[in-house]
Amino acid sequence: NYRTQIESYIKVHPKFRTSLQPLDVEAQAPPIIQEMISAAKRVGVGPFAAVAGAIAEYVGKELLQFSPEVIVENGGDIFVVSRRSRVFGIYAGNSPLTGKIALKIEASQMPCGVCTSSGSVGHSLSFGRTDAAIVMAKSTTFADACATALGNKVFRASDIPVGLKFAENTEGVDGAVIIVREEIGAWGNVEFVKTAPG
Repeated sequence: NYRTQIESYIKVHPKFRTSLQPLDVEAQAPPIIQEMISAAKRVGVGPFAAVAGAIAEYVGKELLQFSPEVIVENGGDIFVVSRRSRVFGIYAGNSPLTGKIALKIEASQMPCGVCTSSGSVGHSLSFGRTDAAIVMAKSTTFADACATALGNKVFRASDIPVGLKFAENTEGVDGAVIIVREEIGAWGNVEFVKTAPG
């Protein structure tokens, strides 16, 4: 349903798919489209930077009609509502930290979006070189757009503080993690769990 809404909108507004800059919101656009455009505009990226998070969030909210606990993962972008804490492993490509640490999200933080962008893993476009740029926010759509914007700002490990300052100064971000090779930085309401020795 939501993919069809997005594809139908692209047929009439092809720039929605290709623009790397924020676009203006059209009042007649479906809510998922409006939210993607608004989220992207807040952090200065194109609206498609929010597509995976938006689909995860909108599907997840529909599923809440049938279950009080829902986790939807869509290519590294997660919508989660749970009655207990949940632990999410971090995949950061060839970084030696991959598989060794995870994020613990408390029930009190939910509903929550946990979204990851990468300049070294996957097919999504990133102008930076992070192995993982992770953002946590109440809105999964916004977390996805923000993770892209965050990843775009980090080209080397020495840029991690710049990225974390961006996260700190962006309203609506609850926490952020940046991994570049063996270096890691975090800001906000972030709790790590060790998952492997080393």
